Amino acid sequence: MANRLLIVTNRLPVSVQRDEDDFTLRESSGGLATGLRGVHAAEDTIWIGWSGIGERLSRSARQRLDADFAERRLVAVHLSKQEVRQYYEGFSNGVIWPLFHYLLDRMPLQAPTWSVYQAVNEKIADAAARQYRPGDTFWVHDYQLMLVPTLLRQRVPDARIGFFLHIPFPSAEIVRLLPWREDLLRGLLGADLIGFHTPGFVRHFETSVRLLIGLQPLHDELQWDGRRVKVGCHPMGIDAAEFDRLAGRPDVEAEVARIRAEVGRRSLLLGVDRLDYTKGIPRRLLAFGELLASDPSWRERVRLVQIASPSRDRLEPYQAFRRQVEEIVSSVNGRFGTVDGAPIHYLYQNLTREELVALYRAADVMLVTPLRDGMNLVAKEYVASRIDGDGCLVLSEFAGAAAEMGEALIVNPYDVPATAQAIRRALDMDPAERRVRMRALRQRVQRNTVQRWAEEFLGDLMGDDGPARDGTFLWSPGSDMRRLVERLSRLDRLNLLLDYDGTLVPFASTPELAAPGAGVVELITRLAGQPGWRVHVVSGRPRASLDAWLEPTPAVLWAEHGYWHRRAPGLEWASTVDVNREWMTAVRAVMTRFADRSPGAMLEEKTASLAWHYRMLDRELAATRLVQIRQALAPLVASEQLEMLEGNCVLEVRHPVVNKGRVVQEIVRQEPDVPVLAVGDDRTDEDMFAAVPPGGVTVRIGAGVTTAAYRLRDPEALFEILQELLAAARALHREERRP
Repeated sequence: MANRLLIVTNRLPVSVQRDEDDFTLRESSGGLATGLRGVHAAEDTIWIGWSGIGERLSRSARQRLDADFAERRLVAVHLSKQEVRQYYEGFSNGVIWPLFHYLLDRMPLQAPTWSVYQAVNEKIADAAARQYRPGDTFWVHDYQLMLVPTLLRQRVPDARIGFFLHIPFPSAEIVRLLPWREDLLRGLLGADLIGFHTPGFVRHFETSVRLLIGLQPLHDELQWDGRRVKVGCHPMGIDAAEFDRLAGRPDVEAEVARIRAEVGRRSLLLGVDRLDYTKGIPRRLLAFGELLASDPSWRERVRLVQIASPSRDRLEPYQAFRRQVEEIVSSVNGRFGTVDGAPIHYLYQNLTREELVALYRAADVMLVTPLRDGMNLVAKEYVASRIDGDGCLVLSEFAGAAAEMGEALIVNPYDVPATAQAIRRALDMDPAERRVRMRALRQRVQRNTVQRWAEEFLGDLMGDDGPARDGTFLWSPGSDMRRLVERLSRLDRLNLLLDYDGTLVPFASTPELAAPGAGVVELITRLAGQPGWRVHVVSGRPRASLDAWLEPTPAVLWAEHGYWHRRAPGLEWASTVDVNREWMTAVRAVMTRFADRSPGAMLEEKTASLAWHYRMLDRELAATRLVQIRQALAPLVASEQLEMLEGNCVLEVRHPVVNKGRVVQEIVRQEPDVPVLAVGDDRTDEDMFAAVPPGGVTVRIGAGVTTAAYRLRDPEALFEILQELLAAARALHREERRP
């Protein structure tokens, strides 16, 4: 990799063991840390994240600790205990975690920690941006840092930024319950590539941004802030070769033999989970109890080993959950235990990787039954460890891994009796069938490794020469903008062609509410009063609206995409072209029918065009209605040789001879030597851009594919630029008039 990869995670891949004022760093065993460790070792990388310490350190202690981190190419972000409690435990794990796992009953009644989540995301983004060198790439991870992509984009506009979510992305109906839903979605949209484990998560995200932000995905791409944001399915794998190697080690082989000897002739079931309410442990234990209750002989024939790794054990909800699990274990053991032992062997502790691999190899059946999981790498670890080609996997349909591990026995963990039947089927399965299933699973796990996951994600992220833009330069405060403003301000003559909706004013919920503020009217008046400059407002609006809103200004007005023209205040409007309008009767009938069937939609009738507005329509219904109305209008549009144009929440049908390009041609015909500055925001303005002669300047407002040479974020940004342009021109004019 020619340039560096900057990995940004909630926590660094080491744990800090503190002894008074001394420290020892040990590698963390979490799935994310383990998965990215190989990337960090193989590439020129810097890893940025929370140090793991939530307490104050002396300056000398922090300096020593930071030096130890630096040797490992780690950059620590130090957080206070209060920040950890509110950002990590409070909002990340108290709000986002249960919501994204569909466990709404776990959501707190209030979440006052949102501001701290924002502040810590800012702090981590600041730390990451300080490490940036031109050409570096950011790879941000997981739900604790969902605001960081946009925060990094604000700090380093031209950086390449990837984001990967390791937990599920829920359906749009779940996302919309979150009060800060738009903030989180906009935070993610700062990335050039957003990755998820499954196609379902991709679909949920795209539906959410369509319904809540108003973006229309096309081929897993979104247009946002002048960039193309790619959305991809990248299922994470494991280091299969490492598990294969561990499984064959003599000490592991010996431990497998010891476990099998202790189990004897019993079949061994295994569960390995963090002790988290998303993992489905209580229902799994109840399903095992149902198996034992269904046939007394099973009590002597099977044993379940359940490993529960401590997780967030300082939090009261997790302490209560631990008590619930232990009560179920006690109940099942009390009901079905024999003199030979208890049917459930429960361990609340962390095991080494070698101990886990030995259990994987010894287990006849692996139970991975989470209620919801982004991926669940335990299922893949079990398969990778089965170098003997045997064993059976029972897997929840709600684990991301189920999308690529169809040879497992797939269960609905909420259906306890069906899960019990699946366990029994796994125990009774013919050995030949077990091996056929395991062979297919092993081939897939060995092929789709964590190394391949990282290579493919980074390959997609770096597939372009730079951040995914759509061919235009993002006009933002900087030297290029100032040079352009300076050049335009020196012109003795200039024609400014300005669209109205989405350009001079933001979009309103209904057309009637889009009146300009006093500041806009004043600015147009001042621009038009600059000697040698002429302002043309070129809009799709009807004459009456422009008259009502812009009558006080000396601007030249063009209504209905140039069908009507008013050269100066007080003059009559004149039509610029004569077109046949008989087609409007049939088109009107179609649009009216769909408006009546779509609460919130409305029909706007102009002299030579008809517009179907759907800004107030439910976005999901709007997407359906838009397809339907296009299909209904297509035969009429084709037979009458009309144009069907899509703007911002509007579908318009017009005669092709009426367009903003003709306005530009007319202005240039009358004043061929006067430079043109044309600004617009949608498809109708592309006609205007295309007609601007060489030497002119074209500017697109907002997202979307465009032929314009420049781009501004929103009408507010245009307002600021025009003010700056006017101020510069007036300053030059005053200077030239001095004796």
